[in-house]
Amino acid sequence: MNYPKQFIQATGAYNTFEQNVPAPYLRKSFIADWEAEARIVVACCGFYELYVNGVRYTKGFLAPYVSNTDDYIYCDAYTVPLQKGENVIGLLLGNGFQNNPGGHIWEFDRSSFRSAPMVGITVHFTDSAGKEVRIESDETFKVAESPIRSDDYRFGEYYDANFEIPGWNAPGFEDRTWKPARIVTPPKGELRLCQAEPIVAAEEMKPVAITREGDGYIYDFGVNHTGLCRLQVQGTKGQKIELQHGETLIDGHFDVANVWFVREFWQRDKEIVHKDTYVCKGEGTEIYMPTFTYHGFRYVKVSGITPEQATENLLTYVVMHSDLKSRGGFTCSDSIVNQLQEMTRRSDISNFHYFPTDCPHREKNGWTADAALSSEQVLLNFSPEVSYREWMRNICKAQDERGALPGIIPTGGWGFQWGNGPAWDSVLAYLPYYTYVYRGETEMIRESADSFVAYLKYLTTRVDEKGLLHIGLGDWCHVGGIPPKAPLEVTDTVMGMDIAGKMAVMFDAVAMPEQRDFAKKVANDFKQAIRTHLIDFDTMLVLGACQTCQAMCLHYGVFEPSEQEAAFARLLELIHQADDHFDVGVLGGRVIFHVLSKFGYSDLAYKMITRPDFPSYGYWIEQGATTLWESFDQNRVDSQNHHFWGDISAWFIKWLAGIHFNPTGRDITQVEIRPTFVQALTFAEAYYDAPLGRISSAWKRDGEAILLHVQIPEGMQASLVPEKGYIWTQIETGTYRIIKKGDKNDETFSN
Repeated sequence: MNYPKQFIQATGAYNTFEQNVPAPYLRKSFIADWEAEARIVVACCGFYELYVNGVRYTKGFLAPYVSNTDDYIYCDAYTVPLQKGENVIGLLLGNGFQNNPGGHIWEFDRSSFRSAPMVGITVHFTDSAGKEVRIESDETFKVAESPIRSDDYRFGEYYDANFEIPGWNAPGFEDRTWKPARIVTPPKGELRLCQAEPIVAAEEMKPVAITREGDGYIYDFGVNHTGLCRLQVQGTKGQKIELQHGETLIDGHFDVANVWFVREFWQRDKEIVHKDTYVCKGEGTEIYMPTFTYHGFRYVKVSGITPEQATENLLTYVVMHSDLKSRGGFTCSDSIVNQLQEMTRRSDISNFHYFPTDCPHREKNGWTADAALSSEQVLLNFSPEVSYREWMRNICKAQDERGALPGIIPTGGWGFQWGNGPAWDSVLAYLPYYTYVYRGETEMIRESADSFVAYLKYLTTRVDEKGLLHIGLGDWCHVGGIPPKAPLEVTDTVMGMDIAGKMAVMFDAVAMPEQRDFAKKVANDFKQAIRTHLIDFDTMLVLGACQTCQAMCLHYGVFEPSEQEAAFARLLELIHQADDHFDVGVLGGRVIFHVLSKFGYSDLAYKMITRPDFPSYGYWIEQGATTLWESFDQNRVDSQNHHFWGDISAWFIKWLAGIHFNPTGRDITQVEIRPTFVQALTFAEAYYDAPLGRISSAWKRDGEAILLHVQIPEGMQASLVPEKGYIWTQIETGTYRIIKKGDKNDETFSN
């Protein structure tokens, strides 16, 4: 790869709230003596848009990536036709992640890499005589201010159409008044070609309602999602139209209070900065969509328009996210469950912009626990593994000399003192582990092996005199907004044990026996410390005596097989004491329903998920949710688009429809079909596109019997595991008649 050797800027001044710096245009005119084909490589600190002879070639939105440029500076490569004669390379640069004036909470504004956007570009082609021509970014590139008068990754964009420069990126344009670019030294990051899927426009939505509020109009698009509004208006010269984006209405009124990080900045001289602004030039129909930002929203408050302009056609919601393909799905007879499946998928995909973010309306940060907790459900529904691999490289780069990880990645240095710990750091193991389980891929494991070892060694330095961990965040977002009921030493040590156990499996998969044995020892040491100090074996209760502690120790294998029934009985007691509600944070929520199903209580898990009263997922639907929320807390409005509660989708696919892919975690040619026939359902079906082909499982009630149809791709082995008390009879290939009889397990079928 011919990476750029030199970087240029338009100016060293970078955009702040106090002083706006317009996004720069850069252009370079050159001559080709024939219709050649050029290879162009663009490396950018910030975001860019690439044009050649007036045609946009940018791979997607917000290119090239979002990274700490002291770690990686990302590049994109293009093959572009040139015309005989004059050709023009045009670039538009945005601040992107390179300049975060509003990221002070996470100290991005103090990052060592912070600067105005800069770009390196190379253009390679051969002339008609076969001689190689190389154009490198230098001071011969000309720069000027664009109509984007201010842009920020989180806070929005200000575009004044009166500053447009027609033809700036095309041949024949006169640029004598433009200034030369300045050559600059880029951050110290390694140049790397971006392999993550691009961010694309996936769908468009029109408003379902428009209402007047004060001096503006509220556009309701029906569902919470992520992207931008495309504005189409016939305005007057100088007319300023402002778009504010929000997730919620409070008492029927537009509200952005849950975008809490703007509280210090959102109003300057009575100007709200968390918005997109368009200033009209007054020439016919004008169309505008921001370039270097995005938003999470359902509602848009539009100010600065007339009643005549407040039409359905004024705004179109352009949904944007990484170009992940759908790979799995679930549906059943219960509309509540179907809505929850749809909400989970929408939350997963709307929070995927190169990598999983926590929420799109507020932070847009790569919180590590969020991605770890969601990794299995995302892999069952979508195709994230290529983007996971790219982000894993950034995760490993972010590891410090001790082996510790920050709570957000990328970071400018924030997140090592608070916001991390084993439950959050588990992303280092979970992404490659579940990718290995569901796709059979080991590339991430091999690339990350040194980081695994460094992290395990780090954990061994953080134990107390009992061999326990209590160094990070615990059972976050506990139901009701209360402090976690699970003691930190329980959740941290159990997660440390699980991380080490998963790393042992991965080391084994890539034939690294020494590292495998080390990981096994770390996992066993944690297990013994938990069993020695945190469990009362007389009562079979884990310290904390709460749903999370009991469920985690059951799920992650702290209890021995002979102890599990008694320990599970205590979990049932805790659930019944809560009137069959869950009483957990995100760590308990990730495992409790799987534990219930494993012990034959899928009906109870289903009830806890779907019931309409607080706290439950069904309660969210009762409150009008269209995406998963951050918390089960009646007393505050947090983010209404978080995905870390979304493992219910994996539970639907695995336990209701019964697709347990690669149950041993070591063989992608194996699947268990073991549905549970929840009494409230009349049918359930799911599919998963495995590496060898589509697996599907669909059952429906037929009088007193149940009919199950299973599709298994060629080359896979399926074991059909009856639920306790059911007898299976094969009717024809792939179809089974199931009746309830007695209270015993029938034989397991295989094909």
